[in-house]
Amino acid sequence: MAAYYINRSHDGLQSFAGRIGARLANVYAAIVDWNDARVTRNALLSLTDRELEDIGLVRGDIDLVAESKRVF
Repeated sequence: MAAYYINRSHDGLQSFAGRIGARLANVYAAIVDWNDARVTRNALLSLTDRELEDIGLVRGDIDLVAESKRVF
């Protein structure tokens, strides 16, 4: 019995479309990350200093938390 394996991943059009799709997915992910950081930053900025202290933050931590650079 003979078996044939056809690798279609080297098709020029398909790999071009795959690269375009990957770029669009990266752009979409960047926009979603930016929006999440914006919403988080706005929510934390609306809190009072007392409320921030209750959750263990100070105003200077807001940008770090919004950008997910500080892990709790």
